[in-house]
Formats: sequence, C-alpha cells, structure tokens
Amino acid sequence: MPAKPNVVFFLVDDLGWTDIGAFGSSFYETPNIDALAARGMKFTSAYAACPVCSPTRASILTGKYPARLKTTDHFGAPQPSEVSRHWTRNKPLLPAEFLTQMPLEEITLAETFKSNGYGTFFAGKWHLGETPEFWPEYQGFDVNKGSFSKGQPMGNHYFTPYDNPRLTDGPPGENLTLRLADETISYIEQNKSRPFLAYLSFYAVHNPLGAPQELIDKYTEKRKRLQLDDQWGKEGQNKVRLNQSLPVYAALVETMDRAVGKVLAALEKNGLDKNTIVVFMSDNGGLATSEGQPTSNMPLRAGKGWLYEGGIREPMVIHWPGVTKAGAVSDQITTSTDFYPTLLEMVGIPGLPGQHLDGLSLVPVLKGKKFDRGAVFWHYPHYGNQGSSPGSAVRQGDWKLIEWFEESRPVELYDLRDDLGEQNNLAATRPQKVKELLDLLHTWREEVGARLPSKNPAAKL
Repeated sequence: MPAKPNVVFFLVDDLGWTDIGAFGSSFYETPNIDALAARGMKFTSAYAACPVCSPTRASILTGKYPARLKTTDHFGAPQPSEVSRHWTRNKPLLPAEFLTQMPLEEITLAETFKSNGYGTFFAGKWHLGETPEFWPEYQGFDVNKGSFSKGQPMGNHYFTPYDNPRLTDGPPGENLTLRLADETISYIEQNKSRPFLAYLSFYAVHNPLGAPQELIDKYTEKRKRLQLDDQWGKEGQNKVRLNQSLPVYAALVETMDRAVGKVLAALEKNGLDKNTIVVFMSDNGGLATSEGQPTSNMPLRAGKGWLYEGGIREPMVIHWPGVTKAGAVSDQITTSTDFYPTLLEMVGIPGLPGQHLDGLSLVPVLKGKKFDRGAVFWHYPHYGNQGSSPGSAVRQGDWKLIEWFEESRPVELYDLRDDLGEQNNLAATRPQKVKELLDLLHTWREEVGARLPSKNPAAKL
C-alpha cells in the first residue's frame, strides 16, 4: 500500500496576481515558483475569500466563508465602538462588528490531518488571534515556529533580531523569510518517516519592506537598464501604482521565491518530492493603493483591501505528483475555502461536510476536468486601510457584481470575460442581470448570517 502523501502549503502575504513570473511579471524574478507552475497546475481564476489577510487565512483552515465565521476584517482593524478614535470616524457608515480570533470550536484543517495520523507544522504569519490560546499549537499544529498575534514582522523587520515570542533570534544578518524556510526543512527532515502537513506562511511580502542588499542593488540596476519610471493612476481618493518598478519589493519577492526553492530542493534531496503535494497561494491582492504602493496588479483593478479583482484574485499553483499534468492551466473559479475539502480528498481523509460548508473539492479539476460551481461571494463590510468602502460582491460565470453599502455609491456590474480590468460598468444597461445577482447575493448574506455596517451618527454630511 503506497504511503500517504505529504502536503507542503506555501501561503504568501500580500502577493499580487501578477507578482510571479509565471503569472505575467517581467520585473520580479521567481524562477522556483515558475518551475513549480511548470510541473503542476496553474489556476488563473483563483480567489482569496477576502481582500485582507486574517479572514482569508481563517477560510483556508476552516473551509468556510469569513462572513459565516464573522471574521470579516484583519485582526486589529477598528470595531464600531472604536471608530471615534480612528481615521474613519467621519465616514457615512460604522463598520460591522467582527470576531478577532478564529473560533476554537471550528475543526481546523490541521486538526483533521492530525487526527488522521499526520504530523502538523506551522511556520510564519498566523494573525488569527491576539492571545496564545488562539495560536497554531492550539489549533491543530504540533509545532509553531514564528507564529503569534502580529500580522507583520516585528523587531528588525525581515532580519534578526525578530522580537518574536515563537522564534529565537539568529546570527547577525539572518533573513526571516529564509529562516522560516530552514525551520520548515528541519521539520521535514526530522519527520520524513511519517506523513506530514507543513504549512509555511510567509510574513513576506507584507510591509515594512526589506531584503538582502545585493538583491535590492540587482533590481535597482535592472530598473535603470529597463528605463522604468513609476507610473501612477487614481483609485477613488487614492493613488494607485500602474507598473512594477520598486527594487526593494522585487528583492523581497525574490527572497520569498528563494525560500520556496530551498524547501522544494529539500523535498527532492530527501526523496519526498514524488509523494508530496505542493500548494502555493496568496492571502489577498498586492498592495497598490496605500502604504507606499509597493506593487501593481495590472491589468487588474486596484489591490489589497478592495473588492475589485486586484484585491482578491491570486496566483495559485497546485502540484500533485502523478496526477496534475505538467504545465496545465485551469480557469476554473476557485476560492480559498476550497483547500480544505480538496486536500482531504487528495490524501484520502474522509470529508467533513458540516465543517467545510463553503468549499468544493478541486480534485476533478486537478485530474483535468471542469465543473460549474455556481456563484462565489465576498463580504467586506469595512473601510479598508487601502481606500475602499464597505461592500459585498458576487461572481457567477463571467459576471461580477459589487454592491457598495454607502448610499452614494451605485451597484457595479462587469463582464470579466471582456473587461478583466473592471472599467466598463454595465449595471445601467443590464438591469435584469443586476437583479439576478443582487438576489443571489442577498440570499447568501442571509444564509450565512452576514453582519452589515450601520449608519454613523457622527458622520459629517
């Protein structure tokens, strides 16, 4: 009887859809991820369940939409009662209240793997609870390296000392991203005699930016050689980056790619590569409209924090040895809720339909088939740090509708087949399609118990 397959899950923070060479970047260099995509299946219509981090992370581990979990904003965002002390205090709406931890009653993906004989390991960004009882070691992971309450690197940022209660400092000059890869490799080598789930969740490429100086110098020279100038546009009241040209961000992306490459090389060195499923994913779109606008998601609109494609469409790759066809590309619509049922079926663990309510197994897709999954949904009833407004969205087939909760903002309808950049709002000319999608969206919000924003009595009209 063949050994149960291992799983290595790479999750990158704030990585945009086109931040990878295999997904269209001509400035950032990602040879290891590109090679992974060439061996496995690349998904071109893969979505995060939310345009910000914590909700998407919870959706991966639970198989549920953030709206169902009541975890609809990043943990650290303001609650309605805190808005008076926040920059959103004069906005028309108060954000919906949300949970600031992944509920302990959820049976996580890690808990299910662990109860079926798998070793479970987590390294890097967690951001799913403020206090230790909500950290990885209490949510099904045997080992926690570098995961705590914060959503970005602390201390000396991407270099030691780390100021991290779950990661010892390294020698001078040690890089956090590469250190997390080394911790993952150590776990794999110590546990290669049993099946394992190794979940490497990079803090990269989140702000504050930082990378080895030689890589920053490399991309500074490359920018000069290509004669790249920063290009800017407007998204709402915010400036948006329209091209990829920032050397330090490029260097951070390549460092992350090197870390991925180190882990993949270790799998091969230890004879595990042919029995290890590898997943690569990002938690939300690239940061394009605030905090220095480090990247561009073009041709997609906007970025992190927005319900436009730039905020939610992700570079996703799955390599399933012996199953996925090398170089396969799928335009199947997927969301981060799908990982739970997909991975269970891939490794032969019985499904938990009462748990992963909102995900669908992608096993048929990985075997070369396609299915009509119906509509997928997003709910972000908050003002994002990146300039967006509270809203919900639905995609069914090529049609996508965004409903904003501010009365002054009209519904938006796009045909993504012909308008991937969401520039041509068809709501006025397709009222029946608007009604159809709004009905779907409202029914879904009621079914999951989605919390809505309310009017802000302190708003300045």
